[in-house]
Amino acid sequence: MHDTAKISCPFCQAINPETHRFCQQCRAILPKRYLYALGKGIESLTQGQLLAERYLIESASEAANLEHPVGDSQGFGVGSLKHNRIVLDTKPGLPPEFPSDIPPAISPYLRLFPYRLHVPQVFGVATLEKKGKTEEIWLLEQAPIYREQQQRKTQVKPQLVPELTHVWQGASPLRQLNWLWQIGTLWQPFSSEGVASSLLCPTLLRVEGGLVRLLQLQQDRSPPALSQLGDLWRQWVEGANPIVAEFIAQLCQQMIEGQLSGDRLLAELDLALNNCGKTLDRSYEIITRTDKGPSRQRNEDARYPNSDMPNSFEFSGQNSQSKQRSNTSSYTPLAIVCDGIGGHEGGMVASKLAVETIQQQLQQVRNDGSWQPETLSTKLEIAVCAANDQISQRNDAEQRQQRQRMGTTLVMALAYGHEIYITHVGDSRAYWISRSGCHQVTLDDDVASREVRLGYSLYREALQQIGSGSLVQALGMNSSMNLHPTVGRFVVDEDCIFLLCSDGLSDGDRVEQFWEEEIIPVLDGKVDLASAAARLIEIGNTLNGHDNVTVGLLHCRVSVNPEMLPSRLTGNGTSSPAPDIQTAIHSTQRPASGRAQNPSTVLKTRLLLTPRREGSLLPLLCAIGLLLGLGGAMAYLLIPEVGQKVKSVIFNSSPSPSTKPSSPAAPASFSPGSFILVKSSAESGSGQIRDLVLFQQPVPESGLSATVPGQKKVPAGSILQVLSKQATPGEDVWLRLKVCSLPKTRAGNTTVKPTAAQSVQHQEPVKKNPTATNLSPPPQRDTPEGTRRERAGAPQENPLLEPGETGWIKEADLTSFALPTSTVPAPRQGKCAAVTD
Repeated sequence: MHDTAKISCPFCQAINPETHRFCQQCRAILPKRYLYALGKGIESLTQGQLLAERYLIESASEAANLEHPVGDSQGFGVGSLKHNRIVLDTKPGLPPEFPSDIPPAISPYLRLFPYRLHVPQVFGVATLEKKGKTEEIWLLEQAPIYREQQQRKTQVKPQLVPELTHVWQGASPLRQLNWLWQIGTLWQPFSSEGVASSLLCPTLLRVEGGLVRLLQLQQDRSPPALSQLGDLWRQWVEGANPIVAEFIAQLCQQMIEGQLSGDRLLAELDLALNNCGKTLDRSYEIITRTDKGPSRQRNEDARYPNSDMPNSFEFSGQNSQSKQRSNTSSYTPLAIVCDGIGGHEGGMVASKLAVETIQQQLQQVRNDGSWQPETLSTKLEIAVCAANDQISQRNDAEQRQQRQRMGTTLVMALAYGHEIYITHVGDSRAYWISRSGCHQVTLDDDVASREVRLGYSLYREALQQIGSGSLVQALGMNSSMNLHPTVGRFVVDEDCIFLLCSDGLSDGDRVEQFWEEEIIPVLDGKVDLASAAARLIEIGNTLNGHDNVTVGLLHCRVSVNPEMLPSRLTGNGTSSPAPDIQTAIHSTQRPASGRAQNPSTVLKTRLLLTPRREGSLLPLLCAIGLLLGLGGAMAYLLIPEVGQKVKSVIFNSSPSPSTKPSSPAAPASFSPGSFILVKSSAESGSGQIRDLVLFQQPVPESGLSATVPGQKKVPAGSILQVLSKQATPGEDVWLRLKVCSLPKTRAGNTTVKPTAAQSVQHQEPVKKNPTATNLSPPPQRDTPEGTRRERAGAPQENPLLEPGETGWIKEADLTSFALPTSTVPAPRQGKCAAVTD
């Protein structure tokens, strides 16, 4: 830190040294906002100088390490990173300067606002005057810079978090796969915005714990191919953990040869993450607290579990069934926070109704490994739509119109396998807190965020507008056709806490200010979860106090299971015997030569022998069967009536009038008119991923092995409806199906509807005074350039499937992919909502 830097208190305007945490006059917390500067002109400034009489140039601490000269046409290239670009905002209480126009190089930052967990956001612009000329220096916030508390502990100057390549070799196999998975999820949206080359520059790829973060975005000179990403990853195979080295090598080879599309790449990584996650034991503790606050007469918030007592769960890598240690009736860790909207106790009714409906909808979800990511995400969305329908029906029954309608926000966390699923509508927030940092993982559904996602303005500028905090969606306000909940997936490879809260706590950036003091002690075992929840309620009441306050804490603990049979991931993501798991997962030591060991030469762990049983029932059962057989034979020979009965059964080919030949009963879900939810890609006996394909007409068995013209891949999460059945000459039963709706577009770590950004433009805002952000994807460009970029990614194996299309699928094949669903919300029925053919 700079010894002479002075920060102006945003509350009393007193001047304070940068090293102070609290204002020496009013004792308020001093915000330390470190920004990352873009523009060649910044190189002319030296340490201690002020940019635009406000932004202090910090000392260079990493200049010699940046040696990847890749640039772009806007002057924001990586080649200029040898100059330190970290600046301190010395006047954090003032809004920044905003641009009159947004240049093409900055527009992707806005349109990728839903991915701000990975992408820094534009704070504002500063004007640099030099020799009679002016230049705009763009300032990025939430850049990958070590946070204030990390600097205080180590007494270091502000500096960037490490490059992925610098910490790759010592990472656990699950974390290495997690990093690759995050990069893979960013590939499609980055390609659509013309910045996919950012993922090909090692200098720009930074990591903060298990989180991949981009230093800045780099515009594509030409659309990069997925094979180039494979070339980059192949350079990392040498330092990969032995458990996953073979898998990553084969994955890179398939990418380079063009055998993988973007979706197939993520499917392979999902399968590998699932298998690697089985080496860990997981435990969860959940607690929720709520309070009406000092200024409200009643509490319109709702929560689940509705108890002040903690609920605990344990899951073994060998057996995914939970071992419950508490009074909850659910076998899957689930926490829900709802903030009701509407007067005359309407908000209280809406929030409670939402919690009850969602909890009932998710009772069938068990943490047993049977749910695939896309299927579970769709199930969560269906549960949210069901809650919305319940509240909407209540509004209609009570004849509530427009602003009289009651509604509620929603944020919930569900732990499943190695992941946490965060589902969100409105402005209630979720934060992901670990020892490496605190990150808001939800984006408020408000007007300000909508303006940014559409590329109209910077976020700080949008917040200055009247009505910027009004919600654009909440449960119960509109039909489920216009509801776009977001579902985010987060791989957990270290101890962490997910904090859910209403805006009674999140307003005023209280979580960002106090997470280190209140949450980190829980991770260190110094404070219990219940005490931390009580303290957060107190902070919301004393420092905000304008609303009800509700918090939910989900504490995740992970540990290596020493009794698990070690496994090595092969090229198809499945496991095989491998090196000692404790050494392979935690070791950061490598051979002296610096080269990773060849996985095939690593000594395998001795297999544990299965304990011998004292005895077996097989001889006894054989003896009983022999006696029964002899008795039957004697009865056949000695008793004439029995002999005649046996002969009539064996030799009479026509069935008796009372007996009808049996045939396999078709699943109830496959009857005409029923709906089917397509599960994620199934795993065949060899462990390879296979796809569900819709044919234009029934295909003979001999033709199924080849590519049939017109066949189209049915993505996981699709909703189908059975129209009719037909038996072919080969006695195979084929189903004629209609595509009702397709899954939401994969958008990084979110699952969203492709029309969310467009439809949200025309929704009437809900007046509520929130302070922040939806993980819906940015609207796709309508320009030919944007279309070309979107199509320039990985090769497409089949033509694109569209809602409303019909086709045929073999019933026996569909069984492996189908998930019966008794009720489908109206928005998911899509093209099947009307009368079918």
